[in-house]
Amino acid sequence: MDMTAEENIGQVEINQSDNEIIFTDKDETAIYKTGMVDDPDLTQRLYDSGARFSGQIIEQTSPLLTFLLTWLLPIAIFIGIGQYMSRKLMNRASGGADSMIFGMGKSNAKVYVKSSEGIRFSDVAGEDEAKENLSEIVDYLHNPAKYREIGESMPKGILLVGPPGTGKTMLAKAVAGESNVPFFSMSGSEFVEMFVGMGASKVRDLFKQAKEKAPCIVFIDEIDAIGQKRDGRVGGNDEREQTLNQLLTEMDGFESNNGVIILAATNRLESLDPALTRPGRFDRRVPVELPDLKGREEILKVHAKKVKLDESVDFSAIARMASGASGAELANIVNEAALRAVRENRSYVTQADLEESIEVVIAGYQKKNAILTDQEKKVVAYHEIGHALVAAKQSNSAPVQKITIVPRTSGALGYTMQVEEGNHYLMSQEELENKIATLTGG
Repeated sequence: MDMTAEENIGQVEINQSDNEIIFTDKDETAIYKTGMVDDPDLTQRLYDSGARFSGQIIEQTSPLLTFLLTWLLPIAIFIGIGQYMSRKLMNRASGGADSMIFGMGKSNAKVYVKSSEGIRFSDVAGEDEAKENLSEIVDYLHNPAKYREIGESMPKGILLVGPPGTGKTMLAKAVAGESNVPFFSMSGSEFVEMFVGMGASKVRDLFKQAKEKAPCIVFIDEIDAIGQKRDGRVGGNDEREQTLNQLLTEMDGFESNNGVIILAATNRLESLDPALTRPGRFDRRVPVELPDLKGREEILKVHAKKVKLDESVDFSAIARMASGASGAELANIVNEAALRAVRENRSYVTQADLEESIEVVIAGYQKKNAILTDQEKKVVAYHEIGHALVAAKQSNSAPVQKITIVPRTSGALGYTMQVEEGNHYLMSQEELENKIATLTGG
C-alpha cells in the first residue's frame, strides 16, 4: 500500500487461481509477491499509481458444476460404453449380425490368391510321403465324382506334424498353389483376443466365410496355440478353451461342414486336446519328418537354383555332411554359402563355401579374435587328435572328414567331423561301443 501511494509500482500480475499478486517496483529491479485481500479499491489505486497490468480473465465456475463435470460426467460416459459393449456381446452370443465390436470378433484370415509365382509340389523336396498324402486331397477337390462313386467322403481335417523347420507351412502353400479352390490362411495365435469370447467369434466368422466359398481349404498354422488340452484347472485360460470348443463344434458338430477341409500344422502333437485329434475332426495325420540323405540332396538342389554354382559342387557330399539338418537349416546353409562367396568377391558358390556354411550352422562362426596360448592350442590339438585316432583305428566307424582347432562362436575350441557314407537307421553293439570309445578318445 505504501509503494502504491508513492507511485512506485511497475508491472502487476493478479493471479486469482493461485490467490496471489506478483508485482515489481517502478524500475523493475525487484519482484514482490503478496496474498490476495478483500480490497474493492485495489484496482483503482493501482491504476492511479500508474501500474501496468497483466494476467488472465478467469470466469468463476460454481462448485456444483465443477463436481458434475469432474466426477459425474466421466462415470456416466463409462457406464454408457459398458452398456453398449454388453449389448454387442449379447448379440454376438446369440448369433447377432452386429457382433464384430470394432472388428475384434471378425476373422482376419488371409485368402490366398492364385498367382504364377505360387509354390507348387515340385518346389518342395525331401517329403515325398507327405506330398503323396496331400496330392490326394488336391485330386479330391479337382475330381470329387471319382471318389463319391465308390462312397468315400472327403476328409474333414489333415494335421501336419513334425519338428520345426521341416516344411509344414511350405507344404500348405504348395497345396494352395496346386488346388484351384479358395485357400484361407490363419495362425492359431490370431484367434486369441483380450476379451473372452472374441476368439470363438473369429472361429465362427472364419467358417462362415469358408462355407460360403466351399469347396475350400482352411489352413491354421501353429494350432497348438488354441488346441492345447483342457485341464479344467482354476484360473485356466477361458478364452483359449472357448475358442477350442467353438473350433471342435465347427469341425464336427450338429451342423454338417460339407466342402471345407481343415489343414493344420503343429510341432507339439502331444499337447493337443484328444477331442481335436480324433477321427471325424482330423481324419488324417501327415508326418513331416527330417529329410534322409536323398531328401537332403534334393532340398539342397531346390534351394541352390537361386544361386550361381561352381561346376565342381557335389551335393551328395554336402548332404552327407549335413546329417540331421532340417529343410530350413539346409536353406540357411545355401544362403550362408552365397554370403561367403560375396565376402570373398566371387560371383559363384564353391564346394568350400558350402562346407564352411555347414560348419557355421553346426558350430557357429569362426572367432577371429580368440587368441589361445601355445599350451591351450596343444591341449585342444591333443584332444581332437584323440577323437580322430580312435575313429581311424576302428573298422565300423564313420570316416573322419575334418579336424580343426579353430574356436567357434558356439563355444567349441575345436572339433572332429565324422561323415557317414549313407543312411544309418540301426546300430549294433559293436558300433555303439565304437562310438563311446570315439567320444571318450579325446
